[in-house]
Amino acid sequence: PRAFAHPLALVVAAQFLGACAEEIGWRCHLQPLLRTRFGPVTASALVGVLWGLWHVPVFAQEPAYAAGFLLATTAMSVILGLALEGVRSNRLLLAGGFHTLINLGMLYVTDETTAATEPMLLLGAASLAAAVLWIAAARRTGRAAPDEIIVATAPGTR
Repeated sequence: PRAFAHPLALVVAAQFLGACAEEIGWRCHLQPLLRTRFGPVTASALVGVLWGLWHVPVFAQEPAYAAGFLLATTAMSVILGLALEGVRSNRLLLAGGFHTLINLGMLYVTDETTAATEPMLLLGAASLAAAVLWIAAARRTGRAAPDEIIVATAPGTR
């Protein structure tokens, strides 16, 4: 994209299709499944760790780069998980749009070809700060109670 060999619309469309394909698994299947057992923050963080690990080539880079990437995916997953809490329709479009914006930002703002560690660590730290603020706001407004493990019990066994 930096060489302008591809039209921006094509790059955006490809990023959106790829992001939606991933989000079918992450936010439309796994997130709701984990929410039957865990609170919104824990479920979102677990999805974020798996989302980061999904990008295996990242771990061929310096350990600090990989750690920044994993921190970023986990923190952004918490933000997205809390934002989608209670959303029942258009979940894929919202998650895919968010994921697309992340991918486009990394594609056009950071230089992924050199795998520079400092920008990735900065992205991870900024994502963590945003997630902490998002969690605090969600708890203050009552949209996300403190996490707890939900114990599945058969009816009448209490």
